[in-house]
Amino acid sequence: MATTTGDVEETGAASRPWLRGLRTTGRAIVDYALPPRCPGCGAIVGEDRQFCLTCWLSLDFLAGPACSHCSIPLPTALPGGPIACGACLASPPPFDRAPAAVAYGPVARTVALRLKYGRRTGHARLMAQLMTRQLAELGAADDILLVPVPLHRWRLWSRGFNQAALMADELARATGAPRDHHLLLRVKSTASLRGKTRRERERIVAGAFALADDGKARATGRHIVLIDDVHASGATLRAAAKVLRRSGAARVSALTWARVVPDALMTSNIIDFASLDSDMMDQTLTG
Repeated sequence: MATTTGDVEETGAASRPWLRGLRTTGRAIVDYALPPRCPGCGAIVGEDRQFCLTCWLSLDFLAGPACSHCSIPLPTALPGGPIACGACLASPPPFDRAPAAVAYGPVARTVALRLKYGRRTGHARLMAQLMTRQLAELGAADDILLVPVPLHRWRLWSRGFNQAALMADELARATGAPRDHHLLLRVKSTASLRGKTRRERERIVAGAFALADDGKARATGRHIVLIDDVHASGATLRAAAKVLRRSGAARVSALTWARVVPDALMTSNIIDFASLDSDMMDQTLTG
């Protein structure tokens, strides 16, 4: 009698309980030798990609009143529906919305830097898991196209991976949303934005992005969601969104792991907005 591959795998697994026992024992040995650690502080925890209680409680999840465009937190909700902050009213961004999972703070910063510079690529899954709620609020997964903010080829060769692409992959895996790594290209290597004024930052990133040759056909009519790790000054996201707007996309949004907000800067770990902007900062993580 013919048997499907799925039946063979299911029957084999059921008839070999020793294999499950071996896997459990092997996991216990690995956990003893290399126990799971909190991505925020390094303390031993019960499972992979799990924060310790102290780090979890220190994360500031962004779920309150916020600007309808850039998602900067607002003091109180105002009547009359969505409202923009003063900066977005003065200079509307080219993206429709830009939510983030958490406010930028010591733990959120450590997780992002360990992914980007410490090569802890598993952190991308953790970050994506905490970004799925914001992605669902942007729209149905089938209507969204995830596009990671690209690195210039020299930066990609030196780092070995694009952290935004890893996050987009994990978001796609968790939600079923399609992704396109090559719709948006970084065609110009840019100087550091550290210490620059807003006008200088805009000038530096101008012309840094371009569509792929068949980009318009792939983007027309789509709701594109840019993926990046940190939303600081927003210069990189605005430059990328402008290019996607010209592609014929129906909507352009941005989704990030962490958003720099005033409260996050009022800590002992004060960082210049510009130095945090996307991949514009060269930093070596130690410890």
